[in-house]
Amino acid sequence: MTIKLNIIELPKSDYQGGPSSLCPGCGHDQISSVIINAAWENGIAPENIAKMSGIGCSSKTPAYFLGKSHGFNTLHGRMPSVTTGANVTNKDMQFIAVSGDGDTASIGIGQFVHAIRRNLNMVYIIENNGVYGLTKGQYSATVEVGSAKRKAEPNEQVPIDLCAMAINLGCTFVARSFSGAKKQLTSLIRAAMSHRGTAVIDVISPCVTFANNDEFFRSYGYVKDNDMELHAYDYIPHFTPLEEVEIPEGEFQDISLFDGSTLRLETVESGHDTSDAVAALSQIHRAEQEKRHVTGLLYYNPGPKTLDEWLELSETPLADLSEEQMRPSEADLAALLAEFRE
Repeated sequence: MTIKLNIIELPKSDYQGGPSSLCPGCGHDQISSVIINAAWENGIAPENIAKMSGIGCSSKTPAYFLGKSHGFNTLHGRMPSVTTGANVTNKDMQFIAVSGDGDTASIGIGQFVHAIRRNLNMVYIIENNGVYGLTKGQYSATVEVGSAKRKAEPNEQVPIDLCAMAINLGCTFVARSFSGAKKQLTSLIRAAMSHRGTAVIDVISPCVTFANNDEFFRSYGYVKDNDMELHAYDYIPHFTPLEEVEIPEGEFQDISLFDGSTLRLETVESGHDTSDAVAALSQIHRAEQEKRHVTGLLYYNPGPKTLDEWLELSETPLADLSEEQMRPSEADLAALLAEFRE
């Protein structure tokens, strides 16, 4: 049997992880599968990827994909700051961060905000199920008013919409998807991996243990029946000529990504302009009023500098600089100290 290889001649088995210990049917496992496919299809060497996570069901998942990649499981809510340090030290790594709605929207919300402000070069995947699965299913801060899970009163507290927050903070790539929409999610994650800057993807990922009734807004049945998709998606990597990809029917828009890849958006729901932050926020608020979920690429802005560009880091990653390169000469040190004496 011939084993299929990717563009860098690696089999998909090189991108697999360990067996999952999550509940059978958990949406998080589908996301892990998509990450494996996306990294393999994009031809990213596993040793050039760093997997980052916090605490929660979602933050266990890096053990289930990219077993040959670097990994760091941080304290609860502290993943963005640890990723910042790792990114500054080695800016040539591809950082894939996985968090949950509790890890991001509660204890880690301040770190989430500042990672976006700094435009940290990372893919930030939020596996959002609306419950705290490790502590028996309490509502999280992202649950809509009126949403009722199994054996609980409906939620009465106003939710935090992480996509709306990210757009307001100037995040350069903001998308929402559904773990049950494999084609859409794959295209979005592949595009996020080709983006320079913070790419936030809020993935609705149903919890089959604590939120499996259709009255819960993040249950599989509810999302499937109430998904308002903005576009159909094709991701065309830089090593595939555009003319070889089937052009979708109807109106479409090509978005050029940093590495020369293209995200092709075919209009489905409306002529949504991904460069318009106000239009993106309007889509989110309209969906909330209609008790639906809007999915797709909501906002994209390739212009702002990334953190390593703001810091004017050397072309060679700090991790690869020699001791001689890192240590200032006696004359340079004297000149620096003289500046502080003036």
